[in-house]
Amino acid sequence: MLVLVYGGSGSGKSEIAEDYCLNLRKDSSHKMIYLATMEPFGKEAEERIKRHRDLRKNKGFVTIEKTCDINEIEVKKDDIILLECMSNLVANEFFTKNLNNEEVVKKISLDIKNLSDRVENLIIVSNDIFSSGEEYGKETYEYMKALGEINKDIAKKADVVFEAVVGIPVIKKSIR
Repeated sequence: MLVLVYGGSGSGKSEIAEDYCLNLRKDSSHKMIYLATMEPFGKEAEERIKRHRDLRKNKGFVTIEKTCDINEIEVKKDDIILLECMSNLVANEFFTKNLNNEEVVKKISLDIKNLSDRVENLIIVSNDIFSSGEEYGKETYEYMKALGEINKDIAKKADVVFEAVVGIPVIKKSIR
């Protein structure tokens, strides 16, 4: 099953995704992998990472930190993967590898497909960064465009899509 949970900053999307993973887990033989994509640039990022670690500390996740090339992780078919978060992954691939918009969309879409094919359950968290109404420079606009294309592709292929609104999961799509 492919699940997308998206929402704005502080919307509760991470907790919704974590709870979804816990509900999917049938027993302890199903390993829950928290695939962390945030590059710890600076004190604010380090504090955010620590806060997320603390929040999921007793939930049974095994954390794998992989800021790029997510398809390279070792998984088993019955693993449950929570990818947190797509906006960080896109930024990492876009800015650290100097890929253009088309290359990022193609690479990440392929990585998601391959990872999804290798596990029964992949839950992806992504940010809604498109409603600020602000003007951005060309490079940021290209990043946002790539993230938007990837989010649309995931949503199209997903079995379930949630929007996190003030901590409430609003179902936007459900194929069951």
